[in-house]
Amino acid sequence: MWQHILHYSFHFLLPGLIAFVFYRNSWKKVWLIFLATMLIDLDHLVATPIFDPNRCSIDVHLLHSYLAFGIYLFLLLFKKSRIVGVALVLHIIADLIDCYMQNI
Repeated sequence: MWQHILHYSFHFLLPGLIAFVFYRNSWKKVWLIFLATMLIDLDHLVATPIFDPNRCSIDVHLLHSYLAFGIYLFLLLFKKSRIVGVALVLHIIADLIDCYMQNI
């Protein structure tokens, strides 16, 4: 249960907090951008099975690969893509924590 609470807090609550603290004037817009990056989970639809609660998504799904993570880190370097980059990196970190907790 704690694994799910932590995982979804990282996907929804922490982005809201980051948006509010660092982008106070437009935090709602930034939080919506953060939430929109959850679309990278669409790559789960091409996996077999589509959902496996015991599968670590890191480097199994295309948009959760190490190469994709490198691209997300690269997005942090540019002001125009930084918000999306932060959101995607945070998403991967949340999934990494989830993978770690599966193996405890």
